[in-house]
Amino acid sequence: MEFQTLPLHERLHSALALAGFTTPTPIQQATIPIALDGHDIVGTAQTGTGKTAAFVLPILHRLLQYPQKPRNTRALILTPTRELAEQIHEAIRMMGVHTKLRSATVYGGVGMLPQERALRNGTEIIVACPGRLLDHVQRGNTNFDDVDCLVLDEADRMLDMGFLPPITRIIGLLPKERQTMLFSATFAPELNRFVTQMLRAPQRIAMGTTAPAETVEHALYPVPQHLKTALLLALLPRMERQSVLIFTRTKHRANRIMEQLATAGHSAGVLHSNKSQTQRQLALDRFRGGQLRILVATDIAARGIDVASISHVINYDVPDCADSYIHRIGRTGRAERDGEALTFVTQADGAILRDIERVLGASIELRRLDGFDYSKPAPHGDEFARGPRPPRSQPARPAPRAAQPVGKPVPSHRSAVARPARPTQAAAPAARPAKPAAPHAPRNAYAAAPSAGRPSAQGPGSPPRRRW
Repeated sequence: MEFQTLPLHERLHSALALAGFTTPTPIQQATIPIALDGHDIVGTAQTGTGKTAAFVLPILHRLLQYPQKPRNTRALILTPTRELAEQIHEAIRMMGVHTKLRSATVYGGVGMLPQERALRNGTEIIVACPGRLLDHVQRGNTNFDDVDCLVLDEADRMLDMGFLPPITRIIGLLPKERQTMLFSATFAPELNRFVTQMLRAPQRIAMGTTAPAETVEHALYPVPQHLKTALLLALLPRMERQSVLIFTRTKHRANRIMEQLATAGHSAGVLHSNKSQTQRQLALDRFRGGQLRILVATDIAARGIDVASISHVINYDVPDCADSYIHRIGRTGRAERDGEALTFVTQADGAILRDIERVLGASIELRRLDGFDYSKPAPHGDEFARGPRPPRSQPARPAPRAAQPVGKPVPSHRSAVARPARPTQAAAPAARPAKPAAPHAPRNAYAAAPSAGRPSAQGPGSPPRRRW
């Protein structure tokens, strides 16, 4: 089958021909005709098999075939990560290059004003992460009155990340009459209940979800924990002029490995959730463009990175489950290219390795690097231990005040600041003559009389005023 045989709008055929796409992948062949008929879909397939085009093309066709008022939001695509949202947004721009349809991305970690402006100006397609999208809904920046298509991409990952409550709230705001498509690389049991509640008689499409692509070669490198970095540095020269994606378990470890690679002369970047969206996008663009040969990342990059040139995926740390292993190594061997997945394993990784081999349906080859010294003893300290934090700078305390003579007032805080001394005078000014003391007022108010020389306020002959 070729794309030209699919009943897509002619503008979409022109865009696919311009991009050089001629033959759809199996998930696209199975999904697009059903989606064009308006059915709800649950699609599962290996990473890198073209699931994005499987739902983007039917959405674009629907918006072109049945146009409505321009700038009204008619399609909503929910994703778990910013990187995946940007990837889908780029796919929409590429496939809709000959249309006037607009799409906007909505996710956290960046300012809300540009997103608010795009939503208020109007966009037919919104690609969003659930949390930030709800923020815009609460501010009145968008509404879903005209949405007739909902896509949940990487749905199992969104459930793992705790997005079920916001997703449920968003779905409650959508029209009841709509098409819903759910896609994922794996179908976790937790999705069954969600599918039953949110989709109407969905068509299920599964394409080889129990194993990664056949174009990926797997290998295990048993190594002590303290020799992983040395083994990595010894392996990288054998992958010269190739793109390498390295996965670690923690953000701190990713930073340290990137620093060690840079010190060894490798062009490396890092990608994890502590980086700003600008930093993450810059690292991806430089890695995709070839300025960076190595990218060190946490599992945030296991989904949503579409870089066809990645030749090697190295699991510096074994993932926590077999599904994560499939998502990680799915970053290589894409678009029918060959790839290699190398995993560093220690004695503590036996249980998870058995799960991975059970999913793959075969044992993974064990390898040893010739000439590498596996007997080097462990250092006294951990190479990834965090150093002591620098002491916080304390504000300088004011100097202790000098003892003041008894009876003399202590200066206030402001008066304690040193002031320039006044010039000494030749002679002290003459003292002013003291005023005569005023006569003591009588305590009895009734016996009070006006003072001599002062007119009485009561007038002459008035009785004394009483104070009540």
